Amino acid sequence: MRTLRQTIHFPNIDYPLEKIAPFNKILFLDIETTGFTAKSSSLYMIGAAYYEEGKWYIKQWFANGYEEEAEILSAFFTFARSYTHLIHFNGNNFDLPYLLQKCRQYNLPYHFNGFEGIDIYRRIAPYKSFLRLPNCKQKTLEQFLGIDREDTYSGGELISVYHTYVKTPTDYGFQALALHNADDMKGMLQILPLLSYYDLFNELPRPKKVQANYYHDISGERHQELMMKLTLPSPLPQPLSGTAEGCYFKGEGSEASLRVPLYEEEMKYFYSNYKNYYYLPEEDTAIHKSVASYVDKNHRTQATAKTCYTRKLSTYLPQWDILFQPFFKRSYEDRDIFFELTEEMKKERRLFSEYAGHIINMIASSYAKP
Repeated sequence: MRTLRQTIHFPNIDYPLEKIAPFNKILFLDIETTGFTAKSSSLYMIGAAYYEEGKWYIKQWFANGYEEEAEILSAFFTFARSYTHLIHFNGNNFDLPYLLQKCRQYNLPYHFNGFEGIDIYRRIAPYKSFLRLPNCKQKTLEQFLGIDREDTYSGGELISVYHTYVKTPTDYGFQALALHNADDMKGMLQILPLLSYYDLFNELPRPKKVQANYYHDISGERHQELMMKLTLPSPLPQPLSGTAEGCYFKGEGSEASLRVPLYEEEMKYFYSNYKNYYYLPEEDTAIHKSVASYVDKNHRTQATAKTCYTRKLSTYLPQWDILFQPFFKRSYEDRDIFFELTEEMKKERRLFSEYAGHIINMIASSYAKP
């Protein structure tokens, strides 16, 4: 077995990693194998990146031959005992299950139960379409951020390099294998700012300014919209914008703007228990049976689901899940739902924060639809 350690030389990580855990409790993991199945392939390298005394380091455990798998497994898990958080790229699908299968194969008592895991791939993949990415491979994400690699090999191409190394060890073969793993580890640290997009959709932005504006469309029609200036949970490494359902989002760095249609009109609130209501055709409204005794029977009918409503002229905002209640509709069949922008809500920045998060997620999900 060979063990290597090197210092990582690049600017500070442009992501608030301390949100996850203290630096000295975080371990980055990447493995190199000759195949996807632990039973029929070999584990030849385990790489870890860690923080110590103000610097980031990479440590690699390399199997000089197939018989040294158990040795590098034991060395890695012994080293990892002092860490609490494990960060990896698609490790939930590959690295972690593979290592556990190898541990079972050699009757080694190691596991990942004491770690909190963060899979960068899983956190970014749901937003691939919104980010306009062709795929979520690590090299693709690195290119998205303008990161260059020294390594020119793929993991698959290095399989034959390792088999050749086992038969005839050379410095060139060893350096090629170690460089690929080291670049994967460096790349993982450098793409951490992409977690800001995960934060964007899973943490609430903070509204700095909220106001209603009027504008005219290309036909000259006058409309109203709600404008929000937002502070984002983490700074975005690349600008991001999107539009859906008449809403528009634009984010750059730590700030973003959000525009949402605002409607001043009459809408209907539908009561769910329509059997307890009468509908008054002349007044076009429903009233509860407990207060309908004064209404002439000739002027009331049993309410149905479609006629069990009350009307209200007010200012409304759209919503795509029932975030705020009561919710209103234009008609019973209409799928669009709205909530009233009340004077009380205008004073609650927390509610606008929730609403902004709701709209941003709606826009992102619209890009994921086929």
